[in-house]
Amino acid sequence: MTRPDGRKHDELREISFIPNVAPHATGSVLVSFGNTRVICSATIEEDVPRWMRVQKVEGGWLTAEYSMLPYSTLDRKQRDVTRGKIDGRSSEIQRLIGRSLRAVVDLKKIGQRTVWIDCDVLQADGGTRTASVTGGCVAMAIAFNKLMSAGKLRDFPIRKLVAAVSAGVYQGEPVLDLNYVEDKDASVDFNVVMTEAGEFVEVQGSGEEAVFTAAEMTAMLELSRKGVADIVSKQKAAILTADRAAPADLASLAAAFGR
Repeated sequence: MTRPDGRKHDELREISFIPNVAPHATGSVLVSFGNTRVICSATIEEDVPRWMRVQKVEGGWLTAEYSMLPYSTLDRKQRDVTRGKIDGRSSEIQRLIGRSLRAVVDLKKIGQRTVWIDCDVLQADGGTRTASVTGGCVAMAIAFNKLMSAGKLRDFPIRKLVAAVSAGVYQGEPVLDLNYVEDKDASVDFNVVMTEAGEFVEVQGSGEEAVFTAAEMTAMLELSRKGVADIVSKQKAAILTADRAAPADLASLAAAFGR
């Protein structure tokens, strides 16, 4: 079996992080998984949702929003605001992002604050939800580092980093990190969210009008474990360098798009 872009079955697409692309956000990053590119930002609001105040819940909250920009796909995607409601897929993905990030954050340590994670897809070529979880974690860590430096947090609230990757069965073989062509034709599609310690946060998987065996599922999970370990090392490097990086310029953004 030969993959459309020539990768090995266990090979990730090229992954990169460009920090500080949204200067008004507390933390931000442009994450690229091959030709899938998502701007992830973390904005801190000095308040908590009303339900937390009413129920006297300690600490803060973290929530996420996800959107595919109209020009992110081959055919123009209508904006949710034009349709008058968020589509089911976007709602599902932003809940996944929020759950994944809350799983690794001690919300009591962030104080009476709300962390807004915004994920805007610039270009979609498969794996936008996994890129959003992965980039959202980096943006969140950058934001918390800034609060720590400003003396607004006493303890770093992230227990572990979290990342996500896709896997699937393509032309009869389990493969890692599907692009759009593979995702469209895959008989089985998995999205796996894991911590840097190799713990599962969430697994979404289904046969696309097909079934899969226990051996295939095990193979996809092992591919995902390997992929997440590689991704986490890139996340750590991006977080460590973000506080020393200048705001992203046009040259770095153009380089990210291969121009």
